[in-house]
Amino acid sequence: MPQPYISSVHVNQPLTNFSLAVWQSAGYAWNAFRPVRSMHRSDVYWTYDQDYWFRSGQVLRRAPGTESAGSGYTVATATFTTERFSFHKDVDDPTRRNADPGLNLDREASEFTAMQLNIALEVQWATELFATSLWNADTTPGTLWDVATSDPISDLEARALVMQTNTGRRPNTLYLGAQTYSDGLKNHPDLLDRIKYTQRGIVTADLIAACLDLDRVIVCGATRNTANEGATRSMAFIAGGNDALLAYVSPTPGLMTPTAHQTFVWPEAGAANEFGVATKKYRLPESVESERIETELWFDFVLTSALLGEFFSNTVT
Repeated sequence: MPQPYISSVHVNQPLTNFSLAVWQSAGYAWNAFRPVRSMHRSDVYWTYDQDYWFRSGQVLRRAPGTESAGSGYTVATATFTTERFSFHKDVDDPTRRNADPGLNLDREASEFTAMQLNIALEVQWATELFATSLWNADTTPGTLWDVATSDPISDLEARALVMQTNTGRRPNTLYLGAQTYSDGLKNHPDLLDRIKYTQRGIVTADLIAACLDLDRVIVCGATRNTANEGATRSMAFIAGGNDALLAYVSPTPGLMTPTAHQTFVWPEAGAANEFGVATKKYRLPESVESERIETELWFDFVLTSALLGEFFSNTVT
């Protein structure tokens, strides 16, 4: 008997309350600490020679009627120069007018350009700060941390004491490559034993920080596709997955502030967020019939004190 069937009463069309996009908004290390916002693209900052401040034997007994012992220190400058990184996505008028409900082309373009910029910044951060031959020492554990008999706590403490000897500061931050965190520390028996009586009994970045007497443990979990467009996807962690950096990083930049590294930004683009990242939308020439969504940042990642960083490479297999 002729009648409407289930397949004949509906024409498939895109949903307006669900869509799928695999994108990355967390796991970046480059924006873990507040930057210094500059009024100019490049400038200098004062540096104080540590040798003068730590020298002992200068304070002497003072006899009545005599002058006190005295000394001084030198002041120099170091330079930073911000560079502009930017990326855009164009939305043409015909595509905008023809878009179905459930598509927000401006929002999608903003998220797309922001993620591309984040990936580029993380690559730059890892190249300039999360690598060998940059910090006070490069250490590979004698027994790798994914081996049950290893002792990562003692390995880290040994380098922390070196930093304290050299600078009077203990590290407050540990950057972990994703594999170092997951394969090396997260399931290490020494750390599991230390936290077994906590409420959760599961190792997290915060619990590792507490066990190691640190303020923060930052897992460098951002990943990227290194294949060319159209080629088979090739995913890899951006920062060295089996590396780690033990550092003292000031959470609040200011005058006479010790810190291993500092990010300088020049929010020249105007309405930028705390990190100087700005997204803007503007009309292209009428002949192009498009609007441009553009995200950009002027920045410079500066290694400010090599003595305030201890690097670990190849911590796990």
